[in-house]
Amino acid sequence: MKGIFFIFTFIIICSSLDAQQVIKPRLVEINWKGIIYKNEWSLDFRLHENGAALAYNSGEIKTYNKTSFYQFEIGMTRDFREKTQSKFSALGRSGSYAYGKINSLINIRGGIGQKNYLSEKEKRNGLAVGYVYEFGPSIALVKPYYLDLIYVEIENDRQVVRVRSEKYSEANADKFLDSGSISTRSSFFKGFDEVKVKAGIQAKFGLHLAMGAFDKYVKAFETGVMVDAFASKIPILLETEEISNNRIFIKLYMNFQIGRRSN
Repeated sequence: MKGIFFIFTFIIICSSLDAQQVIKPRLVEINWKGIIYKNEWSLDFRLHENGAALAYNSGEIKTYNKTSFYQFEIGMTRDFREKTQSKFSALGRSGSYAYGKINSLINIRGGIGQKNYLSEKEKRNGLAVGYVYEFGPSIALVKPYYLDLIYVEIENDRQVVRVRSEKYSEANADKFLDSGSISTRSSFFKGFDEVKVKAGIQAKFGLHLAMGAFDKYVKAFETGVMVDAFASKIPILLETEEISNNRIFIKLYMNFQIGRRSN
């Protein structure tokens, strides 16, 4: 009888110990890199110290952390010494103009570049940090800057006030540089038939911060330095003893990028 009791007790104890075993769930690793797409396109909305630009990028994704791309960009560059003046003239017109400016600079840039991420992202929607560089040709479109100048003329023994849209010349230098004779700047589109072209080179280098670098949609912020260099000076301002025009433009920039990836 005692033997049966001990056997029965032993079975209960063993069953109790087995019931207290902790079953640990198996950890399943998920690869959050997502799909490695082959191509991407994006738009850049770039602001820099002396202007702004809009760019289109077409890229080929080499690896999860390296993308080669081509870029086409158009933008405007001001001289950092430009001083915009607002004015309400006697003719009842209000507007603004840059005193001493004789040309506007429109930039057309093309380039080839590469974007590199410094490390893998731990989460799909995390922040990827990397760097980007790009270089290529830079075309400067130099467009005459027109002002609406006020002329007082005598007709039939009466004073008549007329406004003429003119670019700078030696003949009208006194009027063009006289604040009292300036009404406002003329239409931006005035002078496109007189554009002069200057060729140069350009380059950019920046810090690249991407949200969801392995996702379908491109969402990134970039900041860095950009350079345009030309063979000769770009005559934006009227040169004086104190002011000399530049042929090299170095600018800090920040860039917002949106786009899409595909296979």
